[in-house]
Amino acid sequence: MGEERVKEEALQILGVFQALPRLVVFDLDYTLWPFYCECRSKREMPRLYPQAKGILHALKDKGIDVAIASRSPTPDIAKTFLDKLGIQSSFVAQEIFSSWTHKTEHFQRIHRRTGVPFKSMLFFDDEDRNIEAVSSMGVTSIYVGNGVNLEAFRLGLRTFAQKSVTPTRSSSN
Repeated sequence: MGEERVKEEALQILGVFQALPRLVVFDLDYTLWPFYCECRSKREMPRLYPQAKGILHALKDKGIDVAIASRSPTPDIAKTFLDKLGIQSSFVAQEIFSSWTHKTEHFQRIHRRTGVPFKSMLFFDDEDRNIEAVSSMGVTSIYVGNGVNLEAFRLGLRTFAQKSVTPTRSSSN
């Protein structure tokens, strides 16, 4: 499926839901691309998972911001790869640094930088422990087993929309 077809399908998926996230956050390694940055060289030409770029373009067309939360120990390689792929400028925030906090620190920085509340964010990652930690902050977090694709994207948007319509109990004054 070509990039344009993926983008069209992603836009159709976005059109289904009333409640959409204000910010979609992606991990890099094994989420947007099929490798660990630290095992690669800046000289290499990276590639994204087949449906990743179309999804990124659809979000941009829909006016939804995107950000990166990556615990890579080699942010220089990650940023070089984003440049080579021509998507560096797509992201409103790039938090790429090694950390033991399972990305909670990344999300605090993203929140400070964008002002978007955690409950208005959708996050894709390939590690359960990051999903758990970030979910506990109120971010809708989706595990991707084989890179971000339309199926994971649809699941993420559906889960986000369901959380948005579920009334939370508020304490009465």
